[in-house]
Amino acid sequence: MLLGWFSARQATRLGAALADQYPLPPREVAVRARQLSAHERAVREHLQRAARETRTLQLNFYKRARFANSFKWRLLARGVDPSAADDATQALVLSLFFHRRETESTHEPGPVATSAPGAGNARTLQAQGDEAFARGEYDEAATHYQALLSLKPGRLEVLNQLAGTFCKLGRLGEAEKHYRRAIGREPSHPDAHGSLGAIHLARGCLIDAETSLRRALKLQPGNLDHRSNLGVALAGTGRLDNAIAQLERVLKVDPRHANALYAMGLVARAQGRFEEAAAFFRRAVDSDPSTVRAWAELAGIRKMSAADGEWLLKAQEMLAAPLAPFEEARLRFAIGKYHDDLEQFEEAFASYERGNTLLKTVTAPYEREVRTRLVDDLIRVYTSETMAGIAAAGSGSTRPVFVVGMMRSGTSLIEQIIASHPEAAGAGELDFWSAALRGHESEVRRDLLDAQTRAKLAAEYLRALQSCSAQALRVVDKAPVNCDYLGIILSVFPNARIIYVRRDPIDTCLSCYFQLFSTALNFARDLSDLAHYYREHQRLMAHWRAVCPSESLLEVPYEELVADQEQWTRRIVNFLDLPWHPQCLEFHRTDRTILTSSYWQVRQRIYNNSVRRARHYRKFIGPLLDLKP
Repeated sequence: MLLGWFSARQATRLGAALADQYPLPPREVAVRARQLSAHERAVREHLQRAARETRTLQLNFYKRARFANSFKWRLLARGVDPSAADDATQALVLSLFFHRRETESTHEPGPVATSAPGAGNARTLQAQGDEAFARGEYDEAATHYQALLSLKPGRLEVLNQLAGTFCKLGRLGEAEKHYRRAIGREPSHPDAHGSLGAIHLARGCLIDAETSLRRALKLQPGNLDHRSNLGVALAGTGRLDNAIAQLERVLKVDPRHANALYAMGLVARAQGRFEEAAAFFRRAVDSDPSTVRAWAELAGIRKMSAADGEWLLKAQEMLAAPLAPFEEARLRFAIGKYHDDLEQFEEAFASYERGNTLLKTVTAPYEREVRTRLVDDLIRVYTSETMAGIAAAGSGSTRPVFVVGMMRSGTSLIEQIIASHPEAAGAGELDFWSAALRGHESEVRRDLLDAQTRAKLAAEYLRALQSCSAQALRVVDKAPVNCDYLGIILSVFPNARIIYVRRDPIDTCLSCYFQLFSTALNFARDLSDLAHYYREHQRLMAHWRAVCPSESLLEVPYEELVADQEQWTRRIVNFLDLPWHPQCLEFHRTDRTILTSSYWQVRQRIYNNSVRRARHYRKFIGPLLDLKP
């Protein structure tokens, strides 16, 4: 039969074609009220017609996945609201699935399938949920598990199944809620603690991840998945020896454990052993071909070339299978880098845009008003008069050095230059100030912290620096978010040195858009949000320049550093009151752990490829073009 030859590519084209016919909602506010019901009827009729036409094709699992992905992404490209696109895709796919189940039930013995998701007894719902999960149809599985949970409230295994399904869908907040409910019912349930640790890991909350994973391992020491995730968390916080010890324990039991091999690749990458890292990543994929994150990492550890066509084909094959949103986005960003390296700029931007669009559906929206109010409060509290009086209080230590700036502005490069000096060390991006001030946000936004709190912060921070280096005269903390805390930092450490790195705003924001940050940096997923965040960043930094003591702050233009490396390197070293050392010019040779996303770049000689990078993408980045230096 001809329909049996219907290919996956045709399924993709069909999904896009049906999405092109999807009725868009009325735009004019004045007519929306009376047209909305008509639009809803048109949507319902369109989906019913699409389902009838598509059922005859008898799409298998693989082709259904391609069809659904194509349908959803074309809706998003046409401007359909993400939640509406999800609902429409789910309705269409479920219609196809349940029609198939009903058809099969007329030919095979066994229970008749329900006509709609969520109906039936507990045994049927459990079976339908499990089958849908096994096929990768996670929306459908969640519907069944939720219905099952309503019949069996608080049932531990259903809470875990539903939470795991939400993880696959990228709905981490809902997943966390259900895992915590499971822990509330059974505090000694190791899988719930381990899965909660995996959620923290996905969000970049590494300390919380370590806490949950250690609890899981205390309850179930032999669980290799929890132990390998602990290795990932330890590697992310820079405790590489501890990470290796955990991962070697896993690999001793199971030499082909994909997540442990992936984590060993992360350790090798952080240490600059890129060939070894690549070997670990490839071994991970060989052990488990669905290890998307390992294949994606291969694109980041070197510059890709036309000879890497095999990598691209494999990445595209991986996209054909149903993937959790974060996993698919990871692969989209890696493909974007591949095309960018090959100067295929249109393909590169399309891939980055698709990855960002996907992440927006599973990330809390960026709230512009909240950011603006924070900047307003900081400017109001930390006035010139307030900052003029800070020298009389606070710690007298000169160890802390803060390298700040927008993400992707060159802060890692400055840290590497300083850390190459024999009397300095780099601590990476410490989370100290963000974590310490979470409990004092209302105080910070109202007035200076009291003397007792500032003294406590000083002692704790100096201990953190001591753990990074016991001998160095200067220790660099290069967390970009410290831009928000400069007034607080100088009230605690009046003798601290602050280096602000300023890069072309359009290049900076484009680089942020091309970077797979943690979900906390939600502004980076949308160009208009990025433009807003950058303008608020500029406003706050203009204030800090005006009120901070001139001897405390050095501004380094990234483009000038690239153009005249030695002059600016000497200025940086002099600003820190360190003797000149030529090793700072050979920063790329410095052997140290790099945990930031610039792990590869800072191990190269200074290059100008990143200067005016945005010129290749001007036709795609309209919201950024009005940004001024």
